[in-house]
Amino acid sequence: MRLFYNGLVNRQQNLFEDAADLKWNEADLRDRLVAEVVFNRPMETGYHYLVPDPLREMLQPGQRVKVPLGRGNKLTIGFCVGLQHGMPAEISGKRKLKELEEVLDREPLVNRKMLELTRWIATYYLCSWGQVLHSVIPAAVKKNAGTREYRLFRIADGVRERLDDWQLTAKQKAVIEVLKAATEPMLIDQLTEAAGCGTSPVKTLQKKGILEAIRETRMTFAPNNKKVEREADLQLTDYQQQALDVIIDTIDGKSPPLHPGDKKDKKSSRGETILLHGVTGSGKTEVYIRAIRHIVQYGQQAIVLVPEISLTPQTIRRFSKRFDSVAVLHSHLTDSERHWHWQRIAQGKVQVVVGARSAVFAPTPNLGLIIIDEEHETTFKQETIPRYHAREVARKRAQLENVPLLLGSATPMLESWWKANTNQYRLISLPERIEKLPMPPVVTVDTQNDPLISRGHNIGRALRNSMDQALKDDGQIILFFNLRGFTPVLWCKHCREKICCPHCATSLTWHKDRKLCLCHTCDFTSPLPESCPSCNMPGMRHFGSGTQRLEDEVRGKFPGVSVIRMDSDSMKKPGSHNEALEKFRHGEVSILLGTQMIAKGLDFPNVTLVGVVDADTSLHQIDFRASERTFQLIAQVAGRTGRSSRGGRVLVQTIQPDAEAIRFAAEHDFIGFARQELVHRKERQMPPVSDLLRIILRGTDEKLLELSAIDMGDILREHAKTFDYEFRVLGPGPAPLSRLKDYYRFHIMVSGNHHSELCELINSCRKKFAKLPHIEYALDVDPLHMR
Repeated sequence: MRLFYNGLVNRQQNLFEDAADLKWNEADLRDRLVAEVVFNRPMETGYHYLVPDPLREMLQPGQRVKVPLGRGNKLTIGFCVGLQHGMPAEISGKRKLKELEEVLDREPLVNRKMLELTRWIATYYLCSWGQVLHSVIPAAVKKNAGTREYRLFRIADGVRERLDDWQLTAKQKAVIEVLKAATEPMLIDQLTEAAGCGTSPVKTLQKKGILEAIRETRMTFAPNNKKVEREADLQLTDYQQQALDVIIDTIDGKSPPLHPGDKKDKKSSRGETILLHGVTGSGKTEVYIRAIRHIVQYGQQAIVLVPEISLTPQTIRRFSKRFDSVAVLHSHLTDSERHWHWQRIAQGKVQVVVGARSAVFAPTPNLGLIIIDEEHETTFKQETIPRYHAREVARKRAQLENVPLLLGSATPMLESWWKANTNQYRLISLPERIEKLPMPPVVTVDTQNDPLISRGHNIGRALRNSMDQALKDDGQIILFFNLRGFTPVLWCKHCREKICCPHCATSLTWHKDRKLCLCHTCDFTSPLPESCPSCNMPGMRHFGSGTQRLEDEVRGKFPGVSVIRMDSDSMKKPGSHNEALEKFRHGEVSILLGTQMIAKGLDFPNVTLVGVVDADTSLHQIDFRASERTFQLIAQVAGRTGRSSRGGRVLVQTIQPDAEAIRFAAEHDFIGFARQELVHRKERQMPPVSDLLRIILRGTDEKLLELSAIDMGDILREHAKTFDYEFRVLGPGPAPLSRLKDYYRFHIMVSGNHHSELCELINSCRKKFAKLPHIEYALDVDPLHMR
């Protein structure tokens, strides 16, 4: 009996001890700091890590960390996106958390609003949060390009009041006096020079504990800033003033509600999107400048996105003449330049940020306005993960920051036009050119019966005569041709086979200047074959033309006339775009020819003739947007002339003069084209009347890929039936570019009434997609390119 009693007492004591231990453990867990970390991998969720005590004060959301990942605990870099005390409810009691190893950044690389924006991008574009964060922060910033760590000296904390207690030499006293007068820590070279001594007194003071050394990272890059001549304001037209008034009212929260009957909330109404539809030459840039000046006077910053690097120097020049501090972000910058601009923007030292699509992520602490110029351009859509569109990201950022987004174009995307006409965007118009200059007359030339074109020339008889006349009148000429290289197709006259890339389903383009055949999709190169690879017969034929062949033809037909070519082959060196355009601007070049980089945004008053060499190139693409793109290109390039009292004209060479896109572009009638094209889109249930998602599948075995693609299509149709929403699943079928870099490609199109419904469908299918063999797949939300 005693033994039983003793055992009972012992068990009761253990119960109390276990309860106490449990209580202490729970308290300990509640006190532990847990970090959520996301990685640059296709992971749908983040991982949680315990933060060791020595790192607790150092860590904030937005910093990069190094943590053990996976069964092998491989140290991996990720982003800390959240901190909380205690175990998250979803993993509490399930497993022991690993500890965070290292904090890599002294300060967060992204702030709270940017974390919120990147999370939205991950959700909207169906990719991982870590992939978005990795893409948003430039590599130059992550690796601190153009910086150096310095050692600086200052008087140690708590020592200043006790300096009289030390016996100091005269030179040591001189060092102390210099530091007392300094407003910040000093480099040892600066300190010794100011104190008139060597390094020995400084080191002695440090050993005594009077001085302390701190380490600080500083930029070593210093740009060569040229003095820019200031420019006076231009006189606004009535239409420009009306447009500016609407924009300023929106900035100030005074504009009427988009939807009649809605109550206006001044605080939330500023985050609206405005579409500025202005014909070419109507002065949209001057409206941008005046709107930016309005927000700058309140200490705010503006982001201006442009579609092409070639436009960046021109835009920077115009803004630099009107604002004190302009930063630039584009792909031709060195790492040091990019990091230097990024730091100045983050410190609030920049009024205007100009750049390509990635500039939408510029770390502006006081953002007041976002502008997207030439908003219709497809270059605003990124074609790698995350496949975001800068317009949609800018719209979301504007809402989060409660600032307006201003979209400008003479030929807006039909998606934007649709939203403006359904009161989702605010629409304002500039229907006239500056000084009421007329739009240039556009003549379409049917080249089917042109004797020069039938003999293989690029410049037909009518265009040749017009070029002769323009040069006689000392005018300048722009020739637009949207194909690179010398000849886009090489074929055998015996077996009729064309030479294709061994890795892609595309023909090789002959580049005469490099003496190489080049694949424009994977950059494979090979010398020009002497005989056909298929039948070994000699005599390969050249078919078609590109900008290089056009340049040769122009030089041959107009000897002694200065010509410059602008395409991605000739404009590879940093600064080459600016150099070429400056020569053309100053009249050193009479004929500028090139691809779509010359079709937009350029303003040269002396251009009296624009020639579209082949208007049908984009019209034949396998893409429901082919007609829209053709209209935009012709309308935009036509707008490069007639920008002065000299006037101008446009010649469009085509074999389809009656095509809707060409006919409406010749009449400068965007509204008529949009109305007609929207009818076709509605009939086919294509954007903007529906939302679209494209799934691109790839694999090395074509047959197995096709079978998996069919299975994926069946999964989508099966799951679509479980929803109350309506979906259309088109495909699978071979992608227009059916083979790329040794991978075969299929695609499936899914359309629905709302984007959120498409996301629900895809997310419900993902687990089954993961089990499909022999494939990789990518999700392209709101696709623009159908290759």
